[in-house]
Amino acid sequence: MRHGVKFHDGHEFDAEDVLATYKRLADPAIGSVIRTTVGLIDKAEAPDKYTVRFALTTPYVWWPAITAAFQSSIVPRDAGDTLSTKPDGTGPYKFLSYEPNGSMLLTRNPDYFEPGLPKIDKVEFRIIPDFSTAVAGLERGELDIVWGLPPEHMAKLKGSPSAHVEEVQTGTWEMFGMNSRLPPYDEPKVRQALFKLVDRAAIADIALFGHGAPTISPIPPFHPFYNKAVPIGKADPAAAKALLAEAGHADGLTVPLWMPAQQPLLERMGVALREFAKPAGLTVEIRQVPEDQYNAAQRPLMINSFFARTTPDTMLYEWYHSTGSWNRNNWRYSNPEVDKILDSARQTGDVAEQKRLYDRFQEIAATEGPGPVLFVVNHAEGVSNRVHGFRASRLSVLNLKRVTVGD
Repeated sequence: MRHGVKFHDGHEFDAEDVLATYKRLADPAIGSVIRTTVGLIDKAEAPDKYTVRFALTTPYVWWPAITAAFQSSIVPRDAGDTLSTKPDGTGPYKFLSYEPNGSMLLTRNPDYFEPGLPKIDKVEFRIIPDFSTAVAGLERGELDIVWGLPPEHMAKLKGSPSAHVEEVQTGTWEMFGMNSRLPPYDEPKVRQALFKLVDRAAIADIALFGHGAPTISPIPPFHPFYNKAVPIGKADPAAAKALLAEAGHADGLTVPLWMPAQQPLLERMGVALREFAKPAGLTVEIRQVPEDQYNAAQRPLMINSFFARTTPDTMLYEWYHSTGSWNRNNWRYSNPEVDKILDSARQTGDVAEQKRLYDRFQEIAATEGPGPVLFVVNHAEGVSNRVHGFRASRLSVLNLKRVTVGD
């Protein structure tokens, strides 16, 4: 560990903070989305103030990616119960204030461990639900960056004299997820029928306007482990209709599709599925709920959105393994072969073997699983031309420590 790093409250960051953080992440009451992976820790100890040693229950080649993930950011050992009201960390900016549904203020951390950084003294995050309002504010010079610019708003900044779009490919993905414990998706043939109804390339075009790419699994098409031999596939409504009939729904079936409200990209996905489903005798009813209520209950069929991860294991394990946290909370998917593939891939350091295993995984995931993954979405920001040193992130994070503002 680095020496002399300080938390925002002034006390020195040391090994005991690391141990306390990982103990907290392993606590089922916390509900960490990486708890399954953190559960691989057999023993964690601090030989000295600046060293932490992890002993794992099984070989796991991707462990460094877990320690670097934002979900495992180290927090002060005694701050676990106050983080939601008094955030504390070691980053370039310190928390000042937060006004619900209004704004959050951060100030420069004078004790940040990288010399000369950050370069801006203060950052204000404004909560503006409507992107049209935000883009207009950007062009008027009232805002410097609009984060997470949706595809339908990118064209509005084309040719703008005051702002531009920073866009990057990502592994952020969208899917139609089915809960295999809830009817009618407890019937395998109904799940198979849904896979037959999706035309990934067509839905990607409808939803993204060219700002993304169809994919067969959460492994993005630009990744070296992407299996190019697996076809993206076309919709086959006749095959879907036959499967629904075999499942006892020869006269048709009506199902709700749940999604967070006020997200046009997801609405376009839902409408596309509704239209693709009609020839198969499947009637899809779109139901929208406020985003803060969306994850409050398990739903039979839903649109799921997930940010990019950094390795194939962290892209897949928690979603497709039968013990994975996201899987347990959403779909209850279980496939012994998939479990074996994912367990084996995280235990081998042989890159060729990893590629072979993940190729086989993608062969399965393209036509079977908790639901069809449709596409990966580019990440974009609207950026004022006064902002210098900013780049959009493949992980959709907002890194401002090297940014300056000036004409």
